[in-house]
This record gives sequence, structure tokens and C-alpha cells, in this order.
Amino acid sequence: MKNLTILVVDDDPVIRRLLQQRLLKANYEVFVAPDGYKAEVILLDKHVDVVLTDLMMPGDIGGIEVLEIAKKINSDIDVILITAHSSVDTAVEAMKKGASDYLEKPINFDELFLRLDKIANVQTIFRSAQDLQNAMDVTEHAASETIQALEMKSAELQGKLDEVENILRNTRYSEETRIIQALDTIADLKD
Repeated sequence: MKNLTILVVDDDPVIRRLLQQRLLKANYEVFVAPDGYKAEVILLDKHVDVVLTDLMMPGDIGGIEVLEIAKKINSDIDVILITAHSSVDTAVEAMKKGASDYLEKPINFDELFLRLDKIANVQTIFRSAQDLQNAMDVTEHAASETIQALEMKSAELQGKLDEVENILRNTRYSEETRIIQALDTIADLKD
């Protein structure tokens, strides 16, 4: 399974650095941003699987806005919001806007890694389903072409059989002539 690429967005440099170090130690690829503006630049420039963002940040771009930006750039990005200010309303709003999960500060790293594993598993399953769908589409297309070719060959053979039948039923010619014509018609099938 491929390791996730994670963007950490937090205005607190201590938390940002802590998250970065723990995620790197767990073999994740990590980008960091001190605010939503820098996060948007990274999201536009780099491939990111998961955004781990603080909910409350100074400025016009908080965690909800980072979520909206990430989903607008790529709807497949999973976003986990982190907050010290637990609020059911905020969690509901975040989930409605597409957040994958919600964590409270102080961060429980075991819980975070479990959630990241869950996201990685879901993404792997989704990619496998897409690969399977692509394989089914290719197979269906090939089967359709084969069926069409068989139908055309069947129609050609039926036409030749009808022609042979008409030759054999035609009493204007001798039996020997009809047999020769019928055999010639059948021989044309091999060409």
C-alpha cells in the first residue's frame, strides 16, 4: 500500500513541527503550511492525499475554508479537521462540507494513525474498484467487437447457405451442374 501524502495546516509552529516529525517518522510524505493561503498554494502545486488542518486559524482562511479549497481542487482529497474548541455544530458543518474526520487537541497520535490507515485503506479499495471498472470496460468493449464480428460472419454464412439452397433447388440446370455450382459457392467461403 502506498503511503499517503499529507498536508499539515496549522498556525502554531510547535504543533505544525510536532505533526510533521511524527508523520515523517511514520513514513508519510509531509508538506506543511502555516495558514490557509500557503495551503492553497501547496494544494495547487503538489499531489496531496490528506489535509490535516487546524479548525481555528487567524485570517480569512480557517479550517472549514481549507476544507472547501481542498475539495474544490480535488474532491478525492480527505480532510481531517483538528480543534481545541470541540463543537458538535462545527463537526456537523465540517462533515456536511466533506470532511473525512474530526480530531480534538491535544492530538492522540494512535487515534490519528488509525484514521490515516482507514483513509489509506479506503483509497486503496477505491483505486482497486476503479481498476476493476476499467478492466470490465475493456473486456466489455472487446466482447462487443467479437459479438459484432461473429454476427457479421453468421450473416455472411447464412447468405451463402441460402445461395447454396437456391442453387440446389433450381431445376433449370442438371443435377451435376447444380452440385458443381453449390460446391463452387461453398469453396468461395474459404477465400
